Amino acid sequence: MKNARVEVKNAPKAIVSKELFGSFVEHMGRCVYGGIYDPSDPAADSDGFRTDVLELAKEMGVSVVRYPGGNFVSGYNWEDGVGPKADRPKRLDLAWRSIESNQFGLNEFMSWIEKLGAEPIMAMNLGTRGVLEAAQLVEYVNTDHGTTLSELRKSHGVEEPHNVKYWCLGNEMDGPWQIGHKNASDYGKLAKETAKAVRLVDPEVTLVACGSSFEEMPTFGEWEQTVLQMCHDEVDLISLHAYYEKYGDDTLSFLASSARMDRFINRVVDIADQVSEEKRSDKKINLAFDEWNVWYQEKFEGVNNLEFRQAPRLIEDEYTVEDAVVVGSLLMTLLKNSNRVSMACQAQLVNIIGPIRTEPGVPAWRQTTFFPFALTSRVAGYEVLDISVQTETQDCKLFQNLPMVDIVVTRSPDAKSVVIFSLNRQLEFETDLTINFGDLATDMRIASSHILGGSDLAATNSKDKPENVRPGTLEKISFAGGQLRASLPPVSWSVIELAV
Repeated sequence: MKNARVEVKNAPKAIVSKELFGSFVEHMGRCVYGGIYDPSDPAADSDGFRTDVLELAKEMGVSVVRYPGGNFVSGYNWEDGVGPKADRPKRLDLAWRSIESNQFGLNEFMSWIEKLGAEPIMAMNLGTRGVLEAAQLVEYVNTDHGTTLSELRKSHGVEEPHNVKYWCLGNEMDGPWQIGHKNASDYGKLAKETAKAVRLVDPEVTLVACGSSFEEMPTFGEWEQTVLQMCHDEVDLISLHAYYEKYGDDTLSFLASSARMDRFINRVVDIADQVSEEKRSDKKINLAFDEWNVWYQEKFEGVNNLEFRQAPRLIEDEYTVEDAVVVGSLLMTLLKNSNRVSMACQAQLVNIIGPIRTEPGVPAWRQTTFFPFALTSRVAGYEVLDISVQTETQDCKLFQNLPMVDIVVTRSPDAKSVVIFSLNRQLEFETDLTINFGDLATDMRIASSHILGGSDLAATNSKDKPENVRPGTLEKISFAGGQLRASLPPVSWSVIELAV
């Protein structure tokens, strides 16, 4: 038995934004076609949207959805996906070597996201297109001035503007794999001029500049600094992308994924603040972690090995309980950094490394990674409380001085509930967790507990066994006199809710 001790302070350190619980829909594999959209499926509604996927996305608590990419967007002409479907062209998607039918486009996405009850995050093509095309896209989507583009939208059956608030200025433009890849200086200039033009169309938009595609990029740091020096005054957020996977049998390094994410976030914050200081600006550039997930990239055959096909099966990883523990820990890291991470998007929603899976003619099902997202979005609360944690540390291959226990504590706006998120990285030992709340929660009781992990870490959900994995409850837990005691199983993620 190991021990960890936590002191909770009655001092909020961050406000949790609803945009933290975002997802991502890209024209890739079976995310759109066969995922959220399949007119031939028995579960499809009159618009062709799979209602079972919609209901599961609602259950997840998805608040914002980024669209239409991803790498896809850097070769995409949005005009191909609007207007009468019979007139829409089929195109080669060079990003994922697929055939794009364009039967699902901008207005279909807006209709789908309205049914979901979420907000859109639209990405612009700054790979093969530029300033004028970006401004025209915003004019089509957001204006009602009687111009050709706003009237074109109306002729497509959409009378009122979509009023999209969030816009991404391209995607992963630092990556040599990106169509239209640019160096930091060229992208920074383009992002600045695009932002200026877009704001002339709609001054109310929130703009996201491309940051590094992942922390290990050789240009990481230098890219952020150069880009922000050029477009600091014109943008609101800078993006981060990161995917994590288990290498061989190195479980501890896999469990260090959230610590690595935390380090990545803080490095980008430091760079952004340094640029603001150099510019003598009071403006604070916050972060959009608009692609994150567990993704076994070593299993992916690579884009160059794909044949051109329509909606091919790509990276449909089947997730384990161990993967769900890591996803839960990544959500904890986003919560603890919500003072600077304004939005985040788990990539992707369905089939493509998604928490939701589909097959034709059968009900959609929840992957193991569905549960930590749904639980966190539902109970996370309003504010993150400041805490101090005493726990032992260990070194692993990918991180030094890794804390064996990680804790996040949140509180509801009315202070009538407190939620404790915990991660036990111990591979073999239970951890005896003690949390002192002082007089913060003396009148509270344990309302619920949920746990993933501890045993059968390789278990999965599948089409044949969709309910094989469900969250359990903590067996050893007590709360009295402002002190919580719990025994955390090894390799586990848990949520405990206290309520008045």
